[in-house]
Amino acid sequence: MALQKSLTKFNQQQEKCFSTLSSINVRAGASRAAPPTVPIATSSPIVAKFPTTKFSENTQRYQLIHSIKNSESGAQVKRVIDLLRETRKDFTAEQIEEACYVDAIKNKVVFNSLTNNVKVKYDGKRFSYKPTHDIKNKTELLQLIRKNPEGIAISDLKDAYRGVMEDLQALKASGVVWWLSNSDCREDVAYPNDPRINIKVGDELKQLFRAEEFPRDMIDIEKYLRGNRMKPKTDTARRRAMAQVHGLNPKPKAKQKPRSISKRTKLTNAHLPELFEDISP
Repeated sequence: MALQKSLTKFNQQQEKCFSTLSSINVRAGASRAAPPTVPIATSSPIVAKFPTTKFSENTQRYQLIHSIKNSESGAQVKRVIDLLRETRKDFTAEQIEEACYVDAIKNKVVFNSLTNNVKVKYDGKRFSYKPTHDIKNKTELLQLIRKNPEGIAISDLKDAYRGVMEDLQALKASGVVWWLSNSDCREDVAYPNDPRINIKVGDELKQLFRAEEFPRDMIDIEKYLRGNRMKPKTDTARRRAMAQVHGLNPKPKAKQKPRSISKRTKLTNAHLPELFEDISP
């Protein structure tokens, strides 16, 4: 309502300015047509006063309002959602119009889009931003990650609250959270790293782990990686071909006897002790 009054006042000011300019032009034309007059000497100088025309300083603002109100409904909805996400405050429809010039009442398309949007919460009077996960601070963030041992996508945490990414980096640096990339969906995932979690490994998995034999030739390893949609960092076939061209035929390395695991061996899977129950002393 206040915005509509301002627009009406602006239009009236513009009409008044045009009317003033027209009257000035008419007087200027009449003065050019009139015969010259003899100046009359007086004791004090005569100063001719003409009305000054001052255009509204809000012209640019009103042009912006006009362009927003005539833009596509999707662009107006995005403008409102950006306002709610950045401020994290509750807004009435009138406050939204004052803040970003979008009419969320008369424009039914915008109103319906906002009330049905998964990122907007509407309680019948006020609009607010609705993140994927309703958490407010670093403590709640850690609790949420620990409740999801299978991992939680970073993209679902980015809009939780202001500064959530800084808190994620701090949790990662402290070692209580792992931040890994999922090769299947190609997105970052946060995993809890809680030493109190006791993971029991079945006998079948133990046998598979101990019976696994990796290829000894790098070409076979690279082939295996490509078969699993992973790009190897080396190209052994090309390197060997270049060596033959330059007359460098490296001698094949003798097969080394696989080392047995002892208690002095540094283990990278120490969090799964059941896999190493049968190691030699």
